[in-house]
Amino acid sequence: MRYWAYFAAKVVATFATFYGLLALLNWAWPPEPKFFTYVPPRFGYSLGYTLTTLVLFLLFTSSLYFVILDQRYRCRVCLRRLRMPVETGSWSRMLQFGRPRIEYICPYGHGTLREDELQISGLESPEWKQNSDDIWAELAAPTETADRP
Repeated sequence: MRYWAYFAAKVVATFATFYGLLALLNWAWPPEPKFFTYVPPRFGYSLGYTLTTLVLFLLFTSSLYFVILDQRYRCRVCLRRLRMPVETGSWSRMLQFGRPRIEYICPYGHGTLREDELQISGLESPEWKQNSDDIWAELAAPTETADRP
């Protein structure tokens, strides 16, 4: 729940910032001259205003893209950035080990994010695997099964 609340807060902050910049642009830009009782809109009639609005829109979309990209590589539990990318698999041994993947882990061990190195068949969502809280049970589990006859 914290993960989605943090994402929503970042999106709302981005919207509020650029809405404020658009309001500031509308306040600072001089109004168009009147033709009798008709006042033409600034967008589409004034080339400078239209280009400034276009640049503002491009900055807004790029900032939303970076907000989504930043959120994708955050831990689902503690919201820290995922670290230590490890490449697994290989293209030359794809039939044995599968397609190459990149794994990111939380620095505090909350989970692992696995995503394909190359997305061939469209956009595939990465796989988040949450680790259990008892790290010693996970570390001791392979040795217990190896000792049994």
